[in-house]
Amino acid sequence: MPSRALSYARRSARETLSGLPRAFWWLWTGTLVNRLGGFVVTFLALYLTTQRGFSAAYAGLVAALYGLGGGLAAVVGGVLADRIGRRRTFLLASLGAGVTTATLGFVTHPVVLAVVVFAVGLTSNASRPAVSAMMVDLLRPEDRLRAYALNYWAINVGFGVSGVVAGFIAGHSYLWLFLGDALMTVLCALVVFARVPETAKPVTRVAGEKGPRTGLRQVWRNRRFMALVGLAFVLGTVLQQAFTTLPVDMTRSGFSASDYGRVLALNGLLIVVLQIPVTRWARKRRPVVMLASGALLLGWGFGLMALIGRAGLPAYVGFYMLAVAVWTLGEVVHEPASMAMAAESSPAEARGRYQGVFALASSASAFAGPVAGGVVLDSFGAVAVWGACAVAGTVTAGGYWMLLRHPKGRPAGTHPRSLDSTEGGAGGPADRRSLPL
Repeated sequence: MPSRALSYARRSARETLSGLPRAFWWLWTGTLVNRLGGFVVTFLALYLTTQRGFSAAYAGLVAALYGLGGGLAAVVGGVLADRIGRRRTFLLASLGAGVTTATLGFVTHPVVLAVVVFAVGLTSNASRPAVSAMMVDLLRPEDRLRAYALNYWAINVGFGVSGVVAGFIAGHSYLWLFLGDALMTVLCALVVFARVPETAKPVTRVAGEKGPRTGLRQVWRNRRFMALVGLAFVLGTVLQQAFTTLPVDMTRSGFSASDYGRVLALNGLLIVVLQIPVTRWARKRRPVVMLASGALLLGWGFGLMALIGRAGLPAYVGFYMLAVAVWTLGEVVHEPASMAMAAESSPAEARGRYQGVFALASSASAFAGPVAGGVVLDSFGAVAVWGACAVAGTVTAGGYWMLLRHPKGRPAGTHPRSLDSTEGGAGGPADRRSLPL
């Protein structure tokens, strides 16, 4: 029996890991190393309040500025990835992130500090559209789902380990926390720049035309793609409640910070354990099935928390863990499929722009999620927050079904008909009429 299980595990690992290009694995390694050194965001609020003595309101404002910088970076980084190339954009953004992160450890004036945090948000997020575009360029359509799943796995492993390491470093010196983050970012950038070739292909131009033919205007006008971005934003807003509303609700229910830590740790653990086997199972499923089912599990997993301590369900940590297990499964199913679908939707000549606009959904949800959750929690209570999450997951699942039911049903890892339809999308005749941004 153990030998059969071992054989199955080996076969699963071989099917998941084999056949991907070497350049992808350099990008994957860069993602892992970058997240292992991603200390600043995790401990920024704690640094501002405990080390610098600023108020919680100021810390919240600075965190919002970081998110604002990240939102702007998503668009700017996408445009640069198409204009000057993926590698140059990645290198410039990463070097900028290293400089601004290191600077953050030395500034003390509240205005200057806020400006530097905005710059950290801008530079550290500007490389992401370039990395996403490089992955799409490098990978065959049938390999993209598992590649994005592996990348998402690396992100979560890096995030989990960095939290432990950062806590140890911060106990000795916050300055070394910032310098360590900066050093890891720069080293990662240099290695990836040296090992990964430029993946952007030359664009065929019509006589007299300058630059790529597809600009941001065409991305915004692609109604089906923007619907995909909107659905990702809604689910991103739901996911944000795990880091903002959930700890407040648990504290009000009498649980400790360590209880919340155990509950949230389960999320990271399950992602690490489930991501690869779930992705192997998902490769033969239609994209609409993966996205809709993931949205339902996400929404209703959060919705289950409306029953804890209410409706006769006792307030036990174990019930929170059950809810986390449900929405984590939804996250594991939904996130790689969503990224793969966005990849299928981006034409080569504007891949950076498309990936940048899609990344904007994450930045916007990181800004809107805490605000919305806090307002609803204070005004209507926790039941309203978790009930709204269930409704949002249901509506999003219906949106995916309406959006993707018409393309020929293919497995989630294959190349379905792109969302770049003739409805103003990239690749249609409308693309040729206007200049890019």
